Amino acid sequence: MNLNNITHSDFPFNHWQFNNCLDQDVLNEISYSKIPSGDRAYDGTRAADHTGQGIDGKLRLFITKENHKSFPFLTKLINSLQSEKLVNQISKLLNKDLSKSYVRLEIIGDKKGFWLKPHKDIAEKLMTMMIWANPYNESSNLGTDLYDKNFKLVKTIEYIHNSGYFFSSGEDTWHGLELKEIHKERRCIQVNYVSFKTDWPVET
Repeated sequence: MNLNNITHSDFPFNHWQFNNCLDQDVLNEISYSKIPSGDRAYDGTRAADHTGQGIDGKLRLFITKENHKSFPFLTKLINSLQSEKLVNQISKLLNKDLSKSYVRLEIIGDKKGFWLKPHKDIAEKLMTMMIWANPYNESSNLGTDLYDKNFKLVKTIEYIHNSGYFFSSGEDTWHGLELKEIHKERRCIQVNYVSFKTDWPVET
């Protein structure tokens, strides 16, 4: 994973953007891997758990020790995210200790009707990173929307192939996705360093 091309912004909260970060094999795996299908109850949350049901949770695709052989290139990406070099690089930028954290990676394929209400990530997510793959030439406005403390949309991180961003959860990190036109699919991966256990502990 190449994080040499990083730019920082503090508006409306601290976040870092980057591009040309993944090779083609990884991008193909993100773009074309099969994601569980089914009727989704879009309610402004990713798992459709606004009412406590979480009924879309079963349709999410996380890379685990159980299924990782089907995703060899994303597994290599996870391994790089576990490495001391990358953990230290991101820790310094965030000013947050990631040495006892775990990596979690999800392949996402958002379809027509999906949206996310403005929200802050749970404290257990020490870092949130999104990396875009855009095999279907969807609009660049399908990136993450950032909000100020009054929930006014003030910035959209563009949905551009092989680019992404990351930030650390905090009191002002309101973000989401307005209901927009998705023609076929909004492909991406979500990467987190988390404080709870996953199959992928960092190696520091």
